[in-house]
Amino acid sequence: MQLRLLRGSLSRTASVVALAAALATGSTGLLPVVQAHAAPAAAGTFGFSGDEGDYISQGQSYAYDTASDDHLDVSANADNSGVSLSVDGANGDWWYLNLAAPSGTTLAPGTYTGATRDPFQDPSDPGLSLYGNGRGCNTLTGTFTIEDVEFGPLGYVKTLDATFEQHCEGDVAAARGEVHIDKPAPPAALDLGLAVSLDGTASTLNGKATLGGTVSCNKAVRVDVSGDVTQVKKRQLIRGSYATVVNCVPGAPVAWSAKAVPTGDVPFQRGDVEVEARATATDPDYEQSVSAAETVAVHLARG
Repeated sequence: MQLRLLRGSLSRTASVVALAAALATGSTGLLPVVQAHAAPAAAGTFGFSGDEGDYISQGQSYAYDTASDDHLDVSANADNSGVSLSVDGANGDWWYLNLAAPSGTTLAPGTYTGATRDPFQDPSDPGLSLYGNGRGCNTLTGTFTIEDVEFGPLGYVKTLDATFEQHCEGDVAAARGEVHIDKPAPPAALDLGLAVSLDGTASTLNGKATLGGTVSCNKAVRVDVSGDVTQVKKRQLIRGSYATVVNCVPGAPVAWSAKAVPTGDVPFQRGDVEVEARATATDPDYEQSVSAAETVAVHLARG
């Protein structure tokens, strides 16, 4: 059996950090945003306090530590220009912190001044936003310093050390805090391969075309294989589609087989067909869809 092989994922959807919805006023309650997948921090702390009159802190101090069963998640956006931290405190508190470099630049160590409310800042300005426990700023100004940040694939943030200062609604009173996150080395991204056999069969009983090939992967995943088949015989266009599921495991390629059912009354016949094949799977570590695709000419024999 001849195979034409396509190695590597053809498209990967990067993780995208979800940002806060617009506030009607600075004093309205906020709903927690739904974040992109972010693996829990192996070790981390987050804390902040504020001046009397600061709306976010209410003039109080807050401290969270993974060692105290507080849950800290951090993820980056697609181009690593910003990070988002979510805090789920063991006491029921919830907070979010967004830090973003100016558009088109990667977040890197250094001090970012002139920050305004993320994600509504001017593209040339850095972005900042601390909100939670039902409180958020309508407008804000501030500054933050990135002491260290280390990115992995697909929105993974291994290390984040940063400090920040935020002023709501132009007030002199401020909230000031810091975050320290250290996670394990990032897992490898899912690498998905797809191959289509150059030989197939056309059934003389039901007119279906049987196709096959292999999929390969670097981590155990369920792979959905599907596609379309097109054949021209005696000026007649014959079309059909197919789909199957394969449990892929690392190591040797895993075989797949599927039958394409003609959409009309004309069956698939012996001869050449064009086969479009697609393989898709979800990366179990990053919860992102990965795909591979191939279009080949396949010869059908009678079967």
